Amino acid sequence: MTAGDREIVISRVVDAPRELVFEAFTEVRHLSRWWGPEGFTTTTRSFEFREGGDWIFVLHGPDGTDYSEWIRWLRIVPPERIELLHGETRDDPDAFESVLTFAQDGAATRLVMRTVFPTRELRDEAVEKYHAVEGGRQTLDNLAAYVTATLRKAAGG
Repeated sequence: MTAGDREIVISRVVDAPRELVFEAFTEVRHLSRWWGPEGFTTTTRSFEFREGGDWIFVLHGPDGTDYSEWIRWLRIVPPERIELLHGETRDDPDAFESVLTFAQDGAATRLVMRTVFPTRELRDEAVEKYHAVEGGRQTLDNLAAYVTATLRKAAGG
């Protein structure tokens, strides 16, 4: 089995400098404003953005369902790369790894999110049951909208 059997790759160009896009991942005041698919909100329980640090949060679905979530930041290379482990809890045997890369693309940033699941079956379940591809795209769209609105606000417009 190859990683391709177990992965989802989503990319998005964000009309903002990569330092600003990267910053949107580093501070909970930013993450809580855009993280998650359309209609979801985020409540952070604890947040420590450093290698080995955790982000414990709840995603609130538009139907009222709450999803407990946990992320451990594995590797952080500002402003170009974040590697993380994501599950429901610290001891989740089905936790998956994601690598986010931030590449300057002119005045914009090309963000690529590569997620690798422990098994093909877990990847397929994430796609079919949890709509991971569409949800990932919506999350990156929310990030882009948040970052560009933040830029406009900072510029006074």
